Amino acid sequence: MRLAALVTGGKDSVLALYRAQQMGHTVEVLATMIPKREDSYMFHFPNIHLTEHISRAVELPLVTAETSAIKEEEVEDLKRLLASLDVEGVVSGAIASSYQKQRIKRICDELGLKSVTPLWHEEPLDIMNELIALKFKVIIVGVYAYGLDRSWLGKEINSATLEKLMELNKKYQISLVGEGGEYESLVLDAPIFKKRIEIIESEISYENGSGILVVKEAKLVDKD
Repeated sequence: MRLAALVTGGKDSVLALYRAQQMGHTVEVLATMIPKREDSYMFHFPNIHLTEHISRAVELPLVTAETSAIKEEEVEDLKRLLASLDVEGVVSGAIASSYQKQRIKRICDELGLKSVTPLWHEEPLDIMNELIALKFKVIIVGVYAYGLDRSWLGKEINSATLEKLMELNKKYQISLVGEGGEYESLVLDAPIFKKRIEIIESEISYENGSGILVVKEAKLVDKD
């Protein structure tokens, strides 16, 4: 099936893109919604501009559209973007958010498209272990939950990080995959990347128990 992949730069959307290709689908284009405000119900915000680097890294075209990020209005913004594409379906990285999955499914139904959600209802621990086993390079770029302090910003997700997340899950019920909005991530390398992303300059903005790592400059470099 010819698909558009909803890509944010985060681990779930990139893993879903990877899975869709492994399933035999042809991903024709990446689609990114750019929220005008941070508190979008539907869409990832931190470092959304880096989807341009991801597009070049996977050698697929990227289409973008701004969204008001106002509840329900942003759904119509996404519908307008998808309606402009010549594809048969849409792949997204929804894992447990019924809010997100139901709205994407509704848009797809209205447009006559198939909604593909390869990560839906998978065990969070299995997803995290898969990312590590496949050698995805993922860093945490947003923290919004008790237990995730400033020191987590820029931290790479690996076996040691996963162990700490598991401890926080037991202690504070933090989702291992950040499905409750506890953290946001950024993929710097993946098996489907022809080049990897290297951060040149970044800064941390942190206050009142939450914060983001803002990537101010990045470039694509050859993989080792």
